[in-house]
Parts: sequence; structure tokens; C-alpha cells
Amino acid sequence: MLLKILDRLEELLIGSLMAAATLITFATVVHRFLSGIPSLQDYTDRIDFGWSQELCIYMFIWVAKFGAAYGVRTGIHVGVDVLVNRLPPRARRGMVIVSLMAGALFTGIVGTLGASFVWRIGHTDQTTPDMEIPVWIVYLAIPLGSYLMCFRFLQVAWTFLRTGHLPARDHAHVDGVETVEGVDPIQLGREGGPA
Repeated sequence: MLLKILDRLEELLIGSLMAAATLITFATVVHRFLSGIPSLQDYTDRIDFGWSQELCIYMFIWVAKFGAAYGVRTGIHVGVDVLVNRLPPRARRGMVIVSLMAGALFTGIVGTLGASFVWRIGHTDQTTPDMEIPVWIVYLAIPLGSYLMCFRFLQVAWTFLRTGHLPARDHAHVDGVETVEGVDPIQLGREGGPA
């Protein structure tokens, strides 16, 4: 139950930040275009989008940190496992556990160093250049995203120890689109429909 809530919060945060950054970028582009029209220049000069680039950069930093944790949970990270898959089952299992634990250790260290950095910078008056918000809020993405990613590595390792399966993503599957057994979707698109 709590894991499902965490999963949805993670997805909601990533999706919301990406959508907001896209809308802000679109609005900025439209504003810039309208500013080039002499009859609208008096109106567009009153609207300041100087903060938009900085905010979008910060939002994408947060998306990247939490998206990396999402990638561990869903198995969408690129992995070079050619040699590992050729190992005998027992050795393969050991290598998978070692790599998951190494990922958890690394992200745990990054999270701890990030938390220490955020703690130190939080005791300063340093603010961002355009929006003038405390810098520690921006850098909070590092410990939060890294600790979540560490948790996801441990979660995947625990599931692997219990079931022997790693999360895997079928890259051909599209959520919300039903697949028909025995029908090639590419061929179906060329023919215009099922026979």
C-alpha cells in the first residue's frame, strides 16, 4: 500500500514537473514571438519571463533525479548484461546482487554527501540569480532523488532475491494500447487493419 503511494507520488512529481516545464517553455517562446510584433510590444514588455529558463532548468534537474529512481524501479535503464547472461545461473545471480548493492551503495553515498551539502548551504543566504529562491531548495533534489534511487536499488534486490526476476520493460508495449495475439502491429499498420 505505501509502496503504491510512493510509486504514484514519484510518477506524479515527474509528470507534473515535465508538463509544467513544457508549458512554461511554450509560453516563453510565444512571448518571445509576440514581442517581435511592434503593435504588441508595449503589452509584452510588461510581462517578464526572465525567470522561466532558470525554473525550467531546476525542474529538469528534479525530473532527472527522480526519473533515475523511476528507471531503477521499472527496469528501463540501459544495461550491458551480455557477459552476465552467459554466466551459470548461480554466478549470474551473484553478479546481479553485487551490481544492485553497488548501485545502492553509490546512490546512498551521493545522497549522504548531497544532504550534507544542502545542510551547509541551507545556513547561508545564497539565492538563485533570477528567481531569488534559496539555493538549498534546488539542491535538495540531490539527496532526495539519490536516497529514493538507493531505496529502489534495495527494493529491486529484495524482489530479485525472492523471485529471481528483475524489472523489465517491454519497449514495444504502449500503455493504453491493446495488443492482439499473433498480429504484427507494424504489418497491421501497413495493411490498414485486421484481415
